[in-house]
Amino acid sequence: MAHAAPAPGSGRTRGSIGTRLGALGARRAPNGLPDVFSERTHTLARYGVPVVLGLVYGYWAAANRRGGGPITGWNLLFGFVTAIVFIVACIGVALFAPRLTRELHSGVKSAFAGISIGFLYSQTGDSILRSVALGLITGAAIYLVFFYRYYTREDAEGNRIR
Repeated sequence: MAHAAPAPGSGRTRGSIGTRLGALGARRAPNGLPDVFSERTHTLARYGVPVVLGLVYGYWAAANRRGGGPITGWNLLFGFVTAIVFIVACIGVALFAPRLTRELHSGVKSAFAGISIGFLYSQTGDSILRSVALGLITGAAIYLVFFYRYYTREDAEGNRIR
């Protein structure tokens, strides 16, 4: 099926997505990309994502601890306490890690991930050495990924390269 091409100057020419979003009133984020979500949405996501992740983490830790046995009150309490600790730690890392240099920023985030994975694995009842090794391997791998990301996108003072 053939379509007629828009005539020049008719206002129906194709522009870049930034031009089209700018015409719709979308704000620009600090990195130059269009910011289509409101500040309220960003705030809700900043605290909502750690809460959801914490609840999943707490359920997972409690399920690992009971090992397929019956759900008890102590198991529920353990899951909720684990979830609260994870949520507080996750929000703390998200708020304070970006203020650090890129090496420490990467280290804090990877330590949090490694400790989280190691703790989950330790609840299965397997050897503590295996859970420590799994946590260290996970933390080291995540450190390399985050360090590379921050090293290629920030200057030495931690300012984003545009």
